[in-house]
Amino acid sequence: MSKPPLASDTAMVMSAGLGKRMRPLTAARPKPLVRVAGKPLIDYTLDSMVAAGLSTAVVNVHYLADQLEAHLGARKAPEVRISDERALLLETGGGMVHAAPLLPDPFFSINSDNIWLDGPRDAFRELSAVWDPARMDCLMLLVPHARAFNYRGKGDFHLDGVGRITRRKPSRIAPFIWTGIQLVSHRLLRDPPMGPFSTMVLWERAIEEQRLFGIVHTGEWFEVGEPQAIAPTEARLAGG
Repeated sequence: MSKPPLASDTAMVMSAGLGKRMRPLTAARPKPLVRVAGKPLIDYTLDSMVAAGLSTAVVNVHYLADQLEAHLGARKAPEVRISDERALLLETGGGMVHAAPLLPDPFFSINSDNIWLDGPRDAFRELSAVWDPARMDCLMLLVPHARAFNYRGKGDFHLDGVGRITRRKPSRIAPFIWTGIQLVSHRLLRDPPMGPFSTMVLWERAIEEQRLFGIVHTGEWFEVGEPQAIAPTEARLAGG
């Protein structure tokens, strides 16, 4: 049986951050190269891309960029294109805007410290099956608390009956956590602020225009933002 089509063959892999929460492991290496179960974090993302059939990764670099480029250069797949932020770290929103000339419309965007296990269908096809560019500027992959391992926060978003997203209110609990995986239209990137800025600026506008949507991931997701999250993640992965 053939797999359902992908909405895009390209993902931007967000890899330029300083990795402060992962110190001291990031004192001498970029966070995407921190190892979990012997494997650099970014390779979990890139391997998932290859398994799903994506052909191209656009990777932004800033902190210890030479190390990351050398690692990526040793891979045979996917094809890697570098979005260079050595001169100025542009944050998530600014990084996407800077990389836009390298990205098709639409494109996937993935945080490079993501580890996830797919359900019956891979995450990229979960998003592709629902994608509707006429209604959506961005489609996020969300996960409920029960399938978000190492996560100790209050959640990020709510979903209404048709999948539109709203943000968690201060001091409240929200049922869904963003996995760091999204499918993005270039329309989301229009008229951006100058310089560094968070993707939240773009999401807020999309929420106001009722064009920010989400779906619930059917597999598991691991937050690996701090050193103490590594051991329990390794144990869970080893247990299948």
